[in-house]
Amino acid sequence: MRHPAFLLCSILILLVGVAHTTSAGIEEEIVAFAVVSELPKDKTRVPAKVAIDGSVTDMKLLASDHILSNLAWKQLEICHALKLEGQKSSEGFRIRSVRAIDGAMLPMMLQGYAGDCLLKKALEVAPFVD
Repeated sequence: MRHPAFLLCSILILLVGVAHTTSAGIEEEIVAFAVVSELPKDKTRVPAKVAIDGSVTDMKLLASDHILSNLAWKQLEICHALKLEGQKSSEGFRIRSVRAIDGAMLPMMLQGYAGDCLLKKALEVAPFVD
């Protein structure tokens, strides 16, 4: 009676250990917020201010073909606020999903930048409106 229980428990521990090591190799999905900082020339590599875990950095947003077909991404302009899910890499932030949001939904650390960006954009466009 002891041997089958011991064998079953050993197999269970082994399976848990294998599952843990395989999941450690998979990169974790990160939720980030971003404000497009420059007019995007190349939609696959968009410069932005990105907030991840309480810190803001200048990064490139790296879009795959799946993201390029997203309507929010097709209409992307300077100062747009985004909520992103993906992985941080040495090249930038690889996006798995994107959602356009209102600037008020950004973390406080990005709201000031977004407001300044919108004011600058409005002052650049205002002389052309008449």
